[in-house]
Amino acid sequence: MKTIVYTHAAVKQIDTIESKDREAILDALAAYAVSGKGDVKRLSGRPGFRLRIGRYRVIFNEDAATILALYAGKRETATYRKN
Repeated sequence: MKTIVYTHAAVKQIDTIESKDREAILDALAAYAVSGKGDVKRLSGRPGFRLRIGRYRVIFNEDAATILALYAGKRETATYRKN
């Protein structure tokens, strides 16, 4: 199991999301940390990965022991441009 670490910006973004969707995001990240399963793809043109949870995306980096969540928000916004 990997440890999940959130940046200050990611925490602020997650706090603004509706509670039902927030729980889905946190559950999906936890499931990925435990099993490595989820809708994850490597980002093109820059380092990092994205985890898709419905219409939300989590942008993160990972190493052997840690997942660093950088951004969480709706896909309709500038998800990939800002982060």
